[in-house]
Amino acid sequence: MSKILIIEDEEAIAELEKDYLELSDFEVTVNGTGDEGLSTALAEDFDLIILDLMLPGMDGFEVCKKIREVKNVPILMVSAKKDDIDKIHGLGLGADDYITKPFSPSELVARVKAHLSRYERLVGSGKKNNDTIEIRGLKIDITARRVYVDGVEKNFTTKEFDLLTFLAENPNRVYTKEELFRHIWNMESVGDIATVTVHIKKIREKIETDTSNPQYIETIWGVGYRFKV
Repeated sequence: MSKILIIEDEEAIAELEKDYLELSDFEVTVNGTGDEGLSTALAEDFDLIILDLMLPGMDGFEVCKKIREVKNVPILMVSAKKDDIDKIHGLGLGADDYITKPFSPSELVARVKAHLSRYERLVGSGKKNNDTIEIRGLKIDITARRVYVDGVEKNFTTKEFDLLTFLAENPNRVYTKEELFRHIWNMESVGDIATVTVHIKKIREKIETDTSNPQYIETIWGVGYRFKV
């Protein structure tokens, strides 16, 4: 049974989310403050974290940042803030997805299942040993989920690794942002194009010597992105 941590200060919302997730056979823990949620997230192992942005004490941005420093667990950020800047900030700190309130509980459950399904497929035992991709100083160890640039290991979030690996496994093919969102997040990209853009930016910062002239992930203006080999 997958374990979900909900960090949400609005009790009614937290209980509604908890009820729907438990009906879908998830084991759910609820914390009402950022500090409490961070302590729980670091002390226990969860399969996914649902993190509200506006929390008493430590806000969701800071909680996300501190979790991501030590764990790659999928993080679904939830907020009443609809501004793109908040979404970009959250994704930039390592959140895997961003959903704005109000939303239907069934949508939340669908997103949770999609993230867990994608994560489980990529970290499952089905991959053969020493499954790696090596191109011009970039090494992606798919089995161990580790990335090296000129021998130096770089830290990647779950979705950053998934996105980089997908592009590298399908070189020289142009993908639109909508296609990448569907492949990596398993959902239609309704107002979530910024998710892909932010993740590409973060990946480039980690693997490219010159982000303005990338040698790996190329922008095809007006279309999408292509991994060059």
